[in-house]
Amino acid sequence: MYDADLNFIFRNPTKIIFGKGSASEVLQEVEALKGKKVLLITDKFLEKSEMVEKVKKALSSKFAGMFSDIEPDTGTHIVNKGADYAKSIGADCIVTVGGGSSIDTAKGIAIVLALGGKIEDHSGINFLNGPITPHIVIPTTAGTGSEVTYAAVIKDHSKHRKLLYADNYIIPNVGILDPLMTLSMPANVTAGTGMDAMSHCIEAMHSQQATPITDGLALQGIRLIVEFLPQAVDNGKDIKARGQMQIAANLAGVAFGNAQVGVVHALAHSVGGRFGVPHGVANSILLPYCIEYNLDAVADKYKLAAQAMGVDIKGLSDEAAAHKAAEAIWTLTKRIKMPQKLREVGVKEDGLKQVAEDAISDGSIVYNAKPIFDPEETLKILKQAF
Repeated sequence: MYDADLNFIFRNPTKIIFGKGSASEVLQEVEALKGKKVLLITDKFLEKSEMVEKVKKALSSKFAGMFSDIEPDTGTHIVNKGADYAKSIGADCIVTVGGGSSIDTAKGIAIVLALGGKIEDHSGINFLNGPITPHIVIPTTAGTGSEVTYAAVIKDHSKHRKLLYADNYIIPNVGILDPLMTLSMPANVTAGTGMDAMSHCIEAMHSQQATPITDGLALQGIRLIVEFLPQAVDNGKDIKARGQMQIAANLAGVAFGNAQVGVVHALAHSVGGRFGVPHGVANSILLPYCIEYNLDAVADKYKLAAQAMGVDIKGLSDEAAAHKAAEAIWTLTKRIKMPQKLREVGVKEDGLKQVAEDAISDGSIVYNAKPIFDPEETLKILKQAF
C-alpha cells in the first residue's frame, strides 16, 4: 500500500474550535490574532440572518464593516471589489461566516491585500512569501473543509475558467465549527456539500501523495458521512448530525489539503466553469465513474473505502471490493436524492470535449492515481457520467 521509501510532510496549522454555540468565541480569537478592525464576509442570503448578527454582536467594537456581494462559485470581480472595500475600512483581520464561496472570496481578498493589484494577477502555487491578513472562518455548510485548506478556486467569468490559488499562507488561522450555524442549510445544499466532503476523502486516498495520516483522516470522514449525511438531509435540525458532518468535512479538508485530490476535482472544476454546475453536485455525479477509472491503480485503497462505507468485503478481491465502493456511492447519492447524470444538471453533450480538454490543464489532475495526459481519457469518463 505504501512504498518502503515513503517520505512526507503533514501540515495542520489551523486552530479548530468545535461545539454548540462556539461562534460566540470569535472575539477572543480576533484578539489573540491582534486584530483591531474586522472585515466580516458573508453572502446576501445570510447578511441579515440571526447567525451573522450573532457574530457581528460578538465582535463588538472590532467590527469595522461587512462585505456580502458573494455569489456561488465566486468570481474575480467579486474578490477585487471586496479587496477595495477592505482597504477603504483599514481591515487587518477577516472573519468569514458562510460556505465555500464566501471562504474562497475571503482568501482571495487576503491575497490582494498582501500583494496588491488584482486577484487574477496572482493565480498559481506557492506564490506568497509570508503571512497574509489573519482569517477566522465560521462555516455555515459542511463540505468544503475550506477552513483548513491551503487553496481557493475563483472563477474568471469573462474567460469561463476557474483559477487556482494554492499556498500554505492561505490556510485560515482559526476554524470555528458551531453546529448551530448550519441549521438553516437546505436539504439539497446539505446533500451537495456533504458529497463534496466525500469526494475529498476518497480523492485524498487515491492521490499519489496519500499518506497513512491522510488515509486515517479520510477513512474516519467517510464513516461519519455515510452515517450522518442522510440524517442531516432528512432532518436539518438534527444538531448531532450537523455537528458530525462538520467534523467529517474538516477531517476531509485536512486530508486532501495534505494529500491533494485528482481527476474528480479536475473534471468538476471544468464542468462548473463551463456549465455552472455546483461543485458538490458535479463531484457527486463524477465520483463513482472516476473510482471505476482509477480502479486498476488503487483497488486496495478503494477496498478500505468500501469497508468504511459499511460494505461487507469479506472474501472479496481488492478489485471486487473497489467496485462495491463505487456502488456504495451510487446508493448513497440516490438515498439523498442527488442527480445521477451530468445531463440532469444542464451539461450539454456537445460541450463534453471542451470540458475534457479543460480538465487536463487543471492542477488537480497532476495528483491523480493514474497519470492522465490525453483528453480522450477524461472524455471517456465524462461520456459515462453524461
